[in-house]
Amino acid sequence: MSFFNPSSPFSIFNIFTLLGGLALFLYGMKIMSSGLEKLAGGKLEGLLKKMTSNPFKSLALGAGITIAIQSSSALTVMLVGLVNSGIMQLPQTVGIIMGSNIGTTLTAWITSLAGIDGGNFFMTLLKPSSFSPIIALIGVLLIMVAKSDKRRSVGSIFIGFAVLMFGMGFMSDAMESLAELEGFTSVLTAFNNPLLGVLVGTVFTGIIQSSAASVAVLQGLAGTGHVTFAMAFPIIMGQNIGTTVTAAISSIGVNKSAKRVAVVHAAFNIIGTVLFLIVYGVLYLFVPKLPLFQMAIDEFGIAISHTVFNVVSTVILLPCSKLLVKIAERLIKEKSEDGKDSEVVCFLDRRLFATPSIAVGECDARATEMTRLAREAITSALDYLKKPDAKLRDHILDLEDRIDKYEDALGKYLVALSAHALSDRDSRESAKLLHSIGNLERIGDHAVNLVKVADEIADKGLAFSPAAEREIAVLDRATRDILDITVAAFCQDDAESAGRVEPLEQVIDYLIAEIRSRHISRLQKGNCTVEMGFILADLLNNYERVSDHCSNIAVAVIESESASDPGAHAYLQEFKSSHGFNEVFERYMGKYAL
Repeated sequence: MSFFNPSSPFSIFNIFTLLGGLALFLYGMKIMSSGLEKLAGGKLEGLLKKMTSNPFKSLALGAGITIAIQSSSALTVMLVGLVNSGIMQLPQTVGIIMGSNIGTTLTAWITSLAGIDGGNFFMTLLKPSSFSPIIALIGVLLIMVAKSDKRRSVGSIFIGFAVLMFGMGFMSDAMESLAELEGFTSVLTAFNNPLLGVLVGTVFTGIIQSSAASVAVLQGLAGTGHVTFAMAFPIIMGQNIGTTVTAAISSIGVNKSAKRVAVVHAAFNIIGTVLFLIVYGVLYLFVPKLPLFQMAIDEFGIAISHTVFNVVSTVILLPCSKLLVKIAERLIKEKSEDGKDSEVVCFLDRRLFATPSIAVGECDARATEMTRLAREAITSALDYLKKPDAKLRDHILDLEDRIDKYEDALGKYLVALSAHALSDRDSRESAKLLHSIGNLERIGDHAVNLVKVADEIADKGLAFSPAAEREIAVLDRATRDILDITVAAFCQDDAESAGRVEPLEQVIDYLIAEIRSRHISRLQKGNCTVEMGFILADLLNNYERVSDHCSNIAVAVIESESASDPGAHAYLQEFKSSHGFNEVFERYMGKYAL
C-alpha cells in the first residue's frame, strides 16, 4: 500500500512526523510555561491577592497571567483551586476567565510566524526556523553557565520556545505532504458544515487539552493553502469549547463553588460559540458565496480569527458576568452542609501545584494564620495563669487543636510541593515554612502546658510569694513582647525585626536563671515551699521553651531573606558577636530588669 511507502506523497511516516511535531509543541509549551511561571515567582500570587471587583482589572489580570504562564487551562485550574480554597469568590473569577481567553491568543500569533515567506534577508530572519536554533543555543548556555535561578529560568523559556517552534515546523512539513494526498481537498469540503467544524475542534482540543496546540495544528493545515475561512472559523470556535475540558476534569472532587468556576468557563465559551454560530449561519445561509467564506486562510488568518472570536465574545459577555454566575449557581445548586469543611485542608488545594509560586504563597498565608493562633494561645494561657476561667480554658484547647491541624496539613502539603520545580525564592520560602510550623506547633503545646500549671495551682490552693509574682510579671511582659516581634517578623518577612528576637531570647534566658536563683534563696530562708518550687520549675521551663521556639522562627525568617545559607548555628554565633546584638541586648536588659 502506498500509505506504507516512504516515497509516496503522504505515508505513515508523515503521521509520525505530525505526532512528533505535536509532542514537541506540547513539551515546548510546558517548558516555556514552567520557566515563565518560575520567573514570575510570587508576583502571580501577589497579583491575585490584589483582586478587586472591578471587571476590567480582572480582565487585564486574566490576560496578563495567561501571557505570563502561556496557558489559559493552567490559569483556570488555578482558579478552581483558589475558589475551592476559599481564597477567591466565584464572581471574582469571571473577568479573569474572559481575560485568559484573550491572553491565550498570543500563542497563535507567535506560531503564525512560521508562515512568513522569506522574500528577503530580513523576512527570512523573522522565520522561527531561522532564529530558533540561536534561541535554543542561548537557552542551553544560560542553563549550563548561569548561576542565577532567574537566568536559568530565562534559559528554560528560550529552550521551550525553540522546541515549540521546531514542533510547529514538523507539523507544517507533515501538513504540506498531506496536501499532496489524493482526495485531500474533497475531505476538507466536509468541514464546510459549521456544526461538524465545531465538533472536530471541540473533540480534538479536549483530547490534547491544549487550545494553543490545537490552533497550531490548524495553522499547519492552513499552510497547505487548501483551508478556507468557512472551514477554519467553526473549528476555532470548537477549540474554545474543547479547552474547557481541563477545568472540568480539575473540578472533580472539589466544593460547589469551585465546580461553578468550571461551569462559568464552559458557559462563557459555549454562549460565545452559539452567538457566533447564529451570525455565521445566517450569513452562510443567505450569502453562501460571500468572498470571505471562499477565501483561503493562512497562519496569520487563523491568528486573526482566533483573536477576533475571543475579543468580541468578551466584549459581548463581559456586561453579562452576573448572568454567567447565575447560570453556574442554577446548574450547580448549593446543598445544605452538614458540618464545616476542614479549616486548613480545604485551603491547601493540590491543584495549585500547577503554579508552585501560588501554592507556596497560600502556604505562607496559612502559616501566617498559624502564627497568630499560636500567639493568641500563649497570651490567653498567660491570662489564664492570672485568672483561670472555664471558657478561656476551652478556647485555649481549641486553639491548640487548630494549630495541630494546621501543622499536619501544611507539613504534608509542603513536602508534596517540594517534588515540583521551585524557584530559588520559593525554595527558601518553603524551607522557612517547614522549619517554622513545627516550632509554632510546639508553642501551642506550651500554651496547654501553662494551662495545666494554672490548674494545678488552683486545684492545690497554692500561691506564689509577692516577690515571685513580681518576677513572673516581668517575665510575662518579656514573653508577650518576643511573641509580638516574632509574629510581626514572620508575617511581614521582616529580617530586621527578626534580628531583635535573639537578644530578647537571651534576656529571657537570663531572667529565668535569675528567678530560679532567687527561688532557691527564698527556699533556703523558708519563704517558699518545695512544692511551689516544682510548679515554678514547670512554669519557667515553658516560658524558656516558648522563647527558644520564637528564636528558631526568627532565624528561619532571616535565612529565607538571605541569598546565602550559613545555617542557623553559624548565624547565631556570628550575630551574638556583633555590636548590634550587644546594643539591643542591653536595651532589653534595662527594660526587663527584675
